[in-house]
Amino acid sequence: MVWLVSMDIKNSWQKFIFFILAAPIFVSGCGDSKSETSATAPRTVSSAQPPAASVEPARTSDELAITAPLIVEHQVDVTAQRDGIVASISADSGARVSAGEILARLDDRQLTANLEAARAKTRGVAADLKNWQAESEVLKADYVRAQRLWNEKLIAEEQLQHAKYKVESDQWDILRVKEQLNTAKEEEHSLEFELEKTRIMAPFGGLVARRYVREGQSVSKGDRLFWVTAEGPLRVRFTLPEKFLGHLKKGQQLQVTSPDLPAEKHPAKIVEVSPVVDPSSGTIEVLVEIVGARGELRPGMTVAVHVAALR
Repeated sequence: MVWLVSMDIKNSWQKFIFFILAAPIFVSGCGDSKSETSATAPRTVSSAQPPAASVEPARTSDELAITAPLIVEHQVDVTAQRDGIVASISADSGARVSAGEILARLDDRQLTANLEAARAKTRGVAADLKNWQAESEVLKADYVRAQRLWNEKLIAEEQLQHAKYKVESDQWDILRVKEQLNTAKEEEHSLEFELEKTRIMAPFGGLVARRYVREGQSVSKGDRLFWVTAEGPLRVRFTLPEKFLGHLKKGQQLQVTSPDLPAEKHPAKIVEVSPVVDPSSGTIEVLVEIVGARGELRPGMTVAVHVAALR
């Protein structure tokens, strides 16, 4: 009996000691839970009221900005059309020129001499032709006279035939001289064309962007001499995903900006939309043209074309 009582007392004492030791751990666990709740509370408030800066991406997501260089339709390298030596240069880099204006000349002295000889030959053949034509008139008159005499039985038939054949022969001589005259004229025109090639001319009105030659330089056919570019109209060619096909129309207005000219915004219109999709890239090609004053925009500058995004 005494042993049972002592066992109860011992068990009760152990329970009491366990409770005393476990209480701090329980309190500590409750404190950690409270701490986590208070730490997550500010994040809940923050997500309910986002800052104003987060609205900006939503606005920019309504449009696409496609960057591409400004181009012009007329922009070419002016090359030498024949071999020669540059005799003079009339336009330098930065010069504005009109269509047909001479940019440089090649040495043309030999061609000029050859052309004068060809013209003299043409004049000589033309004089021969006139001589043969006059001779033909004489022979025709002789043939008419021979016919009259033969009708009067005053000459033999052989004399009549002789006069007739001379007229026919003279006609063939006239035809031969005419062909010689045509050949001489063609040679003359060929030399005139070669002489024209010594005058390096602007193919259209624009700006001399670069000069590649100097006076006295020997050039060969095909060598670059100048780079001439038109100043307008300014255009931008770019590609878009095929889903834009049908959403962009010819004449539609867009906006063009340049990162180098933040103060300028230029209206542009669509002048061409490719009717087919490039199967290799799944894109369509679009060409737009700047409308109105170009401001400080220049060919070759990189600009951004703003296109409404598709939802």
